[in-house]
Amino acid sequence: MRKTTQIKVWDPLVRIFHWSLVACFIIAYASGEDFLTLHSWAGYIIFGLLLIRIIWGVIGTRYARFSDFIYRPITIKQFLKDTVKFKARRYLGHNPAGGAMVMLLMLSLLLATFTGLLIYGAEEHAGPLASWFGNTHSIWAEIFEETHEFFANFTLLLIFIHVIGVLIESLIHKENLAAAMISGFKSDKTPTQTQTQ
Repeated sequence: MRKTTQIKVWDPLVRIFHWSLVACFIIAYASGEDFLTLHSWAGYIIFGLLLIRIIWGVIGTRYARFSDFIYRPITIKQFLKDTVKFKARRYLGHNPAGGAMVMLLMLSLLLATFTGLLIYGAEEHAGPLASWFGNTHSIWAEIFEETHEFFANFTLLLIFIHVIGVLIESLIHKENLAAAMISGFKSDKTPTQTQTQ
């Protein structure tokens, strides 16, 4: 019988990024307009975390790199079909659907934070984009606010889908993927750990 060993998959930066982003999104979403200073700081931190993650996605460790988990649409489609049949193959890093979700979440959060900066500049005449607007209320403020709320809610929807995906994959492969994002380790228990794109 083959001995099961643990492999370091998620480096500290990826794990800190992941759980910090979770915490900051919860704070930002819950605070909204009622606690503008807290909301703004959570947004700034989210934006900073995303910039760091983008850089790390290019120069980081193997499983952190975008090149390791960006797949062709046909590969993602096939993986989703296999998942519905509970026959999806196991990946040590992000699987094709997980990789697509990472990119969607990052894009949605970038758009949410950018539109948040636009609102802050247009309505409060504060923040790094304040100089884009005059001292009067911008007619664009309402459009920015609706767009910001859309991407905040869209991100929340993506998070729910992501959590369901993690639960399904954990069930299929009998492993705790959330725990792996805490410890950084996954088992090499299956022979399907190599990935092709």
